[in-house]
Amino acid sequence: MNGTSLKSDFKHWVKQGNSVTILIIINIAVFLLFVISQFIVQATGSTAPAAFLYDNLAMHSLPSVFLRKPWGVITSAFTHAGVWHLLGNMLIFFFFGNLFRSELGNKRVVPLYLLSGFLCSLVILLVYNVIPSLRGIDSTGIGASGAVMCFVVAGATILPNLEIQLFFIMNVRIKWVAAALVFIDLVSLPHNNFGGHVAHLAGAAFGYLYVRQLRAGRDLVAPISDFFDWAGNRFSRNTEPAAKKFKPKKSPLRVVRNGEPSHASRLDQLLDKINEKGYNSLTTEEKTWLRKYSDEK
Repeated sequence: MNGTSLKSDFKHWVKQGNSVTILIIINIAVFLLFVISQFIVQATGSTAPAAFLYDNLAMHSLPSVFLRKPWGVITSAFTHAGVWHLLGNMLIFFFFGNLFRSELGNKRVVPLYLLSGFLCSLVILLVYNVIPSLRGIDSTGIGASGAVMCFVVAGATILPNLEIQLFFIMNVRIKWVAAALVFIDLVSLPHNNFGGHVAHLAGAAFGYLYVRQLRAGRDLVAPISDFFDWAGNRFSRNTEPAAKKFKPKKSPLRVVRNGEPSHASRLDQLLDKINEKGYNSLTTEEKTWLRKYSDEK
């Protein structure tokens, strides 16, 4: 594959509007900043750049430090200092994030990622300031693991009996994968990375709670989604004259015959709806039409 085709593939990947993809790219970009800082350390012998980057992106549990750097509740969920840490989290997030996206819609992915990362950080802050033996310790935490666990358990709650091939040798229902990961965190609490395991468990609990509340008619990330919609609409209005000036012609596939949209037009509409709100947002008639269309193809 030459450089031009690789660049084209990357642009196509980004333009798909997949929020999971965008979040993975942000995580990789932040990780590359750490890589650059390590090169500076090796070239100059000074650890200041790497230490400064870590100190200002990590979540701090000591209140006096946390109050000076509160943004860590968000930035820590995008920060990885090790390649295996990054790779493990992003591979799991790629699968479970896209599972969540396909079922509940692209619109909820970023708000849930941000809210779960925020809540995991607050739980760590609370735990380290409530347990007497941990008070006064400035524990720092980085990584998307808490948010990723939220999507793992949310996905397992949505489709508990969905089977995946584990290690290319056996099929396992994802509810057992999620249960195993939660169990590992529970038994690992007394040993090492206490704050990390607390964040994982907090994320897992919120993932389960989120889906249960959504089924009850309460979308816990709706305020964040509404804010993004409001901000997007404001931006669209500000750029509307330019957008009108360069407005592309309508696709020839979007035609209407006898008052009804063509197959291609309706397929586009349904795919847009699935991308925005998830497959479950389709009506019974729309699902039937989509299955019939797939069989015809």
